[in-house]
Formats: sequence, C-alpha cells, structure tokens
Amino acid sequence: MPNSPNLENLKKICSQVRRDIVRMVHAVNSGHPGGSLGCTEYFVALYNHIMKYDPSFNMEGKNEDVFFLSNGHISPVFYSTLAHAGFFDVSELATFRKIGSRLQGHPATEEGLPGIRIASGSLGQGLSAAIGVALAKKLNGDDRNVFVLMGDGEQQEGQIWEAAMFAAHNKVDNLIATIDCNGQQIDGPIEDINSLGNLRAKYESFGWMVLACDGNNLEELIKTLEEARSNSGNGKPVIILMTTEMGKGVDFMEGTHKWHGVAPNDEQLADALSQLKETLGDY
Repeated sequence: MPNSPNLENLKKICSQVRRDIVRMVHAVNSGHPGGSLGCTEYFVALYNHIMKYDPSFNMEGKNEDVFFLSNGHISPVFYSTLAHAGFFDVSELATFRKIGSRLQGHPATEEGLPGIRIASGSLGQGLSAAIGVALAKKLNGDDRNVFVLMGDGEQQEGQIWEAAMFAAHNKVDNLIATIDCNGQQIDGPIEDINSLGNLRAKYESFGWMVLACDGNNLEELIKTLEEARSNSGNGKPVIILMTTEMGKGVDFMEGTHKWHGVAPNDEQLADALSQLKETLGDY
C-alpha cells in the first residue's frame, strides 16, 4: 500500500461503501446499517492504505496482515470493503442475506467467502481469535500484523478481559485492536445499559498501549493506525479507542441506537442515497 494516503480517493470509496450498505440492508429489509456506516472510514483506510494483503486470499495469511471482525453484525461494511478491494466481484453484494448466499448476515466460513477467516458475531470472541493468530505468526517468524475490530458494547463480555490479560502477559505485540466507540448498543446508549467506565485506564492497567482517535476523520484515523503499526514489537499489544458516530453519513440515522439493526424503507433509502455520492458505480 502507498506510504502517503490519497484522501480524496479514500473519501470516494467511503461514499460508495455507504451507498452499498444502505442498499444491501434495504433490499432484504434486514441487517445492521448504523454501526456499518459509522465504521466505514476504518474499513476503507485499513484495506486501501494500511494493510498488506493478497486479495487472491488464502486462509493462512502467511506474510500478510490479517483482519478479524469481532462485532460481526456490521457485515455490510465488511462485505462492501472486501468487494471493492478485489476479494470477490462487487455484483455479489446483491445476494446479501439471501438464501444460499455467501454473504450471510454475520460473516461465516462454510461457503468459502474470500477475506473471511472466522465466523463472527457471537460477541466477545474476536479478540481471542486474533491473539491466537498473532501468536502463530510469531512462532512462524511472520512479522506482519493482526488487526481486530470490536464494539464498545462488546466490552461488556467477560471473555474480552480474559483475552486482554492474556495478550499483555504474553507480549502479543504484533496485535492492533480497535474498539468502535459509538456509545450505542442494541438496547440504547451504553451509559444507560451498562457503563464501561474508563476504557483507557482499564486497558493501560492490563498492560496495553492505548491510542485514541476520531474514527470518522480519515486523516486522523490513518495517522493513528500508522502510529499503532510503528509501535509493533514494543512488547505490548496496542488498542485504539476509535470514536465514531453510529449512522455516519446519513443524517436521519446519525447518533442513535434506533438504526442498530433496522433497514430503511423505500422513501428512507432514497433520502439516504441522495446524501451519498455514487463514486464507483452501484452494483
């Protein structure tokens, strides 16, 4: 990937990915647009600037950066990003959540979709899987990084903290985790459901290096991801607290948990698409 990001090009990809997201969930009246829209910059930056990978795809990912999505319900943004990165044809996005599709509501592996290394969506498990692969890379003399994205509501899962303790103790310093801090979960604002307290202090106390950024600001996000990568090998796993806005890019979806898992109707889809430029061509 290039050393200097082409921000205008990345923004164009973001706009198209957001169009794909709202069209995918509308077509089947099912899916999770809110978190997908909020994490669009992260996925686009990761797959179009930060990571080194081969889109021809092999499950082992030897000598490649690999990514795991723990909060698997935001599969629409993952699928769209993978398609535009060349893992499979963009036209396959039209099969999202349909019977027999490789693009299930939560990512799965049995149909062999390129880019997917674990079935995910059972919250709390992705960090553990990423740690295992990061340790395998160390054992194999592979110096590439392992990336994983989690939700902030997901931090309520106990397995997260077992994994966090294990990663720090075992100096899994080729791991770059990110938490999507949008402050929302399916039942409402996190502060109302089960407050997380001070995540920075918690992860630092576990022995992690903690960074923070605005996940909807491409330039700031890329700088933070690059800083995380530059600290690989320093003896500590790295975690990024990435603040995003749920529903980002579609004004009536922004900042509310109500669009966590609700599809737009015809009128709402038209409104959303009017706010998002078609830059790479709709599938």
